[in-house]
Amino acid sequence: MIKVNEVTIPESAILAEMQYHPAESKRQAMLKAAETLVIGEILRQRAQALGMTAEADNSLAGQDDFLEKLLAQEVNMPQASEEECELYFRNNPQRFLTSPLVEARHILLAAAEEDEVQRAEAKAIAESVLSMLSSGESFAELAKRYSACPSKETGGSLGQLSAGQTVPEFERQVFRAGPGLMPAPVESRFGYHIVEVVHHIDGQPLPYEHVRERIRDYLNEKVRMKSTAQYIQTLIQETRLEGFDFSVSDSPLMQ
Repeated sequence: MIKVNEVTIPESAILAEMQYHPAESKRQAMLKAAETLVIGEILRQRAQALGMTAEADNSLAGQDDFLEKLLAQEVNMPQASEEECELYFRNNPQRFLTSPLVEARHILLAAAEEDEVQRAEAKAIAESVLSMLSSGESFAELAKRYSACPSKETGGSLGQLSAGQTVPEFERQVFRAGPGLMPAPVESRFGYHIVEVVHHIDGQPLPYEHVRERIRDYLNEKVRMKSTAQYIQTLIQETRLEGFDFSVSDSPLMQ
């Protein structure tokens, strides 16, 4: 039995809440469900103490709405100053670059992601085609012969790519490569790619004026999250709680 300042949270409510908290085990799901309901009840009781008449909703969405009202009334949220924004900009130059650009062409040896046999065959063919290219055979001709991508009709050309235009596992490897034929096939969810980087242009620094608001929003959100966590922790410490221990829960809700 869980009690929050003498208010009981019944087991039936926890079991009903569990459907919204998938976890590796039933115990973990129960802990997350119980934590959600406990925090919801703590917020409801605090709102009542402040004379807020709306009934609290113990769901996560309801807690978010309620928490915002409580924070607005009880927590002073400092805003990032211009000096703090400029300091963050100077200390994190790598975060404020234009997207790098890569012009590339490829030959795709397609294979279903879950078919191990097909993927092994595709990898072997990719390595064979790569050997042909190293021997001087035409990339465009081999693309037309072997590639499963429509780009085979244009010599395998993917055109100019910026970040986010291709799947992450492909992008991570190709955007790190310099101009020229990549020495090994690149694996993706689609199969194996033989890739030639035609041009690579590194990202260029953005001026502070272009990112000032983004930095301000980011710093303010960090403060809001920290203040929210501290506020919830303060309410928990002031609550008479029976049957539940927050130290055994590692839910992102508390984090």
